[in-house]
Order: sequence, then C-alpha cells, then structure tokens
Amino acid sequence: MTQSLIDLRDIHLSLGHGAARVDILKGVDLRLAPGETLAILGPSGSGKSSLLSVMAGLERPDRGEVAVAGEALGGLDEDGLARLRGERIGIVLQDFQLLPTMSARENVAVPLELAGAADAFARAEAELDRVGLADRLAHYPSELSGGEQQRVAIARATAPGPDLLLADEPTGNLDSKTGAGIADLLFERAATRGAGLVIITHDPTLADRCGRVAQMRDGTLVE
Repeated sequence: MTQSLIDLRDIHLSLGHGAARVDILKGVDLRLAPGETLAILGPSGSGKSSLLSVMAGLERPDRGEVAVAGEALGGLDEDGLARLRGERIGIVLQDFQLLPTMSARENVAVPLELAGAADAFARAEAELDRVGLADRLAHYPSELSGGEQQRVAIARATAPGPDLLLADEPTGNLDSKTGAGIADLLFERAATRGAGLVIITHDPTLADRCGRVAQMRDGTLVE
C-alpha cells in the first residue's frame, strides 16, 4: 500500500490560557496520498490555517500524531523541522512573504543556499523561467505586480523539488483574472513535480479543481 504523504491522527490544538483558552482543532484526522490534491474550505476562524501550520510543522499540536513524507514531526526538534520544510515542503501564502530588499532571483535562491545547494542561483533562475519571470530576475518585490510576486513565491516553494505544496489562500490578494492564472500555475507546478497539493481557500471554483474537497467546521474536518 502506498505510504501517505500526510498522515494526521487525532490532532488537537488549543491557543491561549485559562479562561482565554480556545480549542482550535478538535480531533482532526487526515491522510493525503503522494500527488493527490485537496482543497479545504471553511469560514474564517474554523481552524483552516492552523491545520496548515500543523502540517508544515510550524505549530505543534497539543495531542495527536503528525507525519509528512513518512517522517514523524513529533520526534523532530526545530532544526529538524526547518530541514524538513526546506527539503520536502513548499509553502505559498496569501501575502507572498517576499523579502523586500532582495531581488526575485535572491528571494528564490537564498532558501536554497541555506539548505546547502551549491547551484542555488542557477536553480532559482530556471524556476523563475518556468513560472514566466525570466525577464524579472533582478526586479525587487516593489517593482513587481501582485501576480508576479505570487509567481516568485511559487518558484521559491517549488525550486527545492518538494513532495508537498501547501497554499493558504494563494489567490486571495489578486483580482479574478490574475488569480485564475496563479491557480493554473500552482496546479501545473505541483503536477510537474509530482507533489501533493493542499489549498486553503474560500473559493469553491478553485476547490472544485482539486481531487478532494473537505470542510472545516468548528475545528473538525468533514469530507
């Protein structure tokens, strides 16, 4: 049987303390096969982004087991989690998260350099070419449109060749036409890489493009 790319078992997560404590995730179970695509829909505050953070190892659950690409996250320290993200997980966020003092080339190359890649800048240039930005390598984020900035973010996420792509409202800050182009690119790059793809979205049209759709409701996941 094919090993799960994501395996979440009985995930619980709470934030705050005492009377201010809020239960965010309440016994979430989820499995995703390699190369599979999943959309997670749900209202604001339902726990979608927190669930994505747990998958990425950015948030440790209070209870439950998390494994990504066969590696149990509970046994990893912060350096181990950072290594896993750098090698196996690509993350695309709504607000791009590009470093404003670095060019498009540098924004993609520097994470590769930090992961020890000797050919980081060549790989960055090749990935930016694949997302249609060969003529924007030296441009800074302030010199790029929103759609171009998201293309840089996708190149940064896919350049290491991850097994898993996690996208949190990747078209949320874009107009509908630009957003549709970004969605096309995200699915194309995931398919080319053979990567699993999880998309957090409010857009049912985007969700319908995924092989599976799940709903977050009050901290639980329902397919």
